[in-house]
This record gives sequence, structure tokens and C-alpha cells, in this order.
Amino acid sequence: MEYLDLPHFHGEQENVKEIKEQLTDIEHFQIVSDVFRHLSDPTRIRIFWMLCHCEECVINISALMEMSSPAISHHLRPLKDSGLITSRREGKEVYYKAADTEQSRLLHLMIEKVMAITCPIHNKRAEHSTEEHPTQYPPEQVEIARKVHDYLMENINTRCTIESLAKRYLMNPTTLKTVFKGIYGNSIAAHMKEHRMEQAAKLLLETQDSIAQIAQSVGYDSQSKFTAAFKNYFHTLPTEYRKSH
Repeated sequence: MEYLDLPHFHGEQENVKEIKEQLTDIEHFQIVSDVFRHLSDPTRIRIFWMLCHCEECVINISALMEMSSPAISHHLRPLKDSGLITSRREGKEVYYKAADTEQSRLLHLMIEKVMAITCPIHNKRAEHSTEEHPTQYPPEQVEIARKVHDYLMENINTRCTIESLAKRYLMNPTTLKTVFKGIYGNSIAAHMKEHRMEQAAKLLLETQDSIAQIAQSVGYDSQSKFTAAFKNYFHTLPTEYRKSH
């Protein structure tokens, strides 16, 4: 058997050559990374988890998630593009459910197992009670945070400060930031950056708009700032992303 010499020898290393060959197959690891990136948003994980248990239309998913239909559609798109969920049309309604694939089943199992391991108290309570657990924030604060989210989704090409949002929805800026992060898992800025980047990627693939036009449509007044943000998020330039996909 051919061996691969490493700088330090620590005993048996018979499988080092095979490991090295696997590591050089960057494309396969990129595919896995893309799958996990699609589930990097807590809202998206909730939607995927739900669709592993039922088949629903956008309107019903919106009601269950307490989010607007456009916001739900925004999350469904990458899940479907990645092959994790499928859809079918019946009349005017489009229904979504988790794909009947080994990949989807494994990811569903992984989510269930991680939740069981990392949230033992929650699961123990769930076993002994069917009552809905109260949120840590007052309902009116949660409602405002969701309205802010929906407003930002509908105005993704506009930059809004925390102060202007707080003034618009009559909430203390610090409270707004805390409640928003508690619900969506990220700060407003980080959450919006993710959505802007995903929208930009969509426009790169589905339109012939210039990079400058796409930058403006997702809220960047500078093409250079947009390009830097896109490369930081996708690890490739917008032009290269368009060509490679």
C-alpha cells in the first residue's frame, strides 16, 4: 500500500492517503456546505421541520409561522432549490412538503436529535404538557418585531436604521433589537444581510441585470460595497457566481 508521509508520525496512518484524496474533492464538500447554508436560518429550519411532518400551502404555512406570505416564499425558494422540499400544484394552490429523499430524512433526523440533545429541558416539559409555552416577550412586542421584519422584507432595497424603525413602530430601539434577535436568531443587520445576499444571488441567476443594478435593488448604493459583501457571504465574486451557476 502506498503511504503518504506527514510531517509528524503518530503511529498507524494507513488511511491517510485515502483521507487526503477525499479532502481534495472540494466540490463535494461545497455541495454539503451549500445544504447546511440553506438551513443556517432558524426560520428556515422551522419551516423545513414542519414540512417533514405535513404538507401545506403558503397561506397555511404563513399562518402557522405567523409571517407574511412573501416572507415565507422567500424561505421556501432556497429549500426547494436545494432539493430538500418539493411542491405540487392543485388548481391555484401550491402545496409544499419535505422531499422523499435520504438527504431530507437524514437532515430531519439530525434536527430532531440535536434538539433532543441541546434542549433537554424543553423536551422533558413537552413530554408532560401539551400546553403552549408562553414566549419570553410580551405579545405586543412580538407582533411589532414581526411587522418590522415584514416591512424590511418588502423594502429590501431600502436601508433603514434601528432608530427610524423604532420611531415608525413606537418601540424603544434597544428593546426592538433584543426582541427581533430573540425571535429570528440574528440581529436586524445580520438577518437583512442574509436576505439581501440570497435575493442578489437569485437576481444574478434569473435576470440579465448588471451588477450595479442588482446592488441597488438589494439596498447597496455602492457596487464595490455590494461586491465585497457578496464575496464575504458566498466566497466568490458576483460575476463568478453568475458564470459558475
